[in-house]
Amino acid sequence: MDFDFSTILSHLLHLLLAYGFALPIGFERERDSRSAGIRTFPLVAVAACGYMIIGTTMLLGPEPQSRVMYGIITGMGFIGGGAILKNQNMVTGTATAASLWNTGAIGMAVAWKRYEIALILSTLNFLTLRYATQLKSKVVDTKDQTSDDSIYPP
Repeated sequence: MDFDFSTILSHLLHLLLAYGFALPIGFERERDSRSAGIRTFPLVAVAACGYMIIGTTMLLGPEPQSRVMYGIITGMGFIGGGAILKNQNMVTGTATAASLWNTGAIGMAVAWKRYEIALILSTLNFLTLRYATQLKSKVVDTKDQTSDDSIYPP
C-alpha cells in the first residue's frame, strides 16, 4: 500500500476547510444553547465532505457519484428530522434541522472544490441564525400590536 502524501495533504485540506466553514454555524447554535452545536456542525460538514471525496475519487462517472450525493442529501434530511421536536402546539428545531442540511451541502461543495458555494452557504446560514431571530421577533411584535381586537373593537 503506497501513501501519496500530496493526496493525503489535499484531502486533509478539504476536510479542514469543510470544518472551518461549518464552525461559525456551530458556534452560533452553541451560543443559543441548541441541542446541536459547535461539535455537531463541523462533524457533519467533515463527514459529508469525506463521503463526497470518496465518491469522487473511487467511483468513475457522474451516475455513481450522483448516487453518493443523493445519499448524503437524504442522510442530512434524516439527521435534520431528528432535530425537530413537536410539543403540543409548538414545533422547535426547524432552524437547526435546516442548518444541518445546509452544512452537509457545505461539505459537499468543498469536496467538489466549489469553495465559493461553501463560503456563501456558510455566510448566509450564519447571518440567518444570528439576525433573523431579531427580525422574527419584530414581525411577531408587529402582529401582536395589530391584533383583531385593535382592528375590530367590541
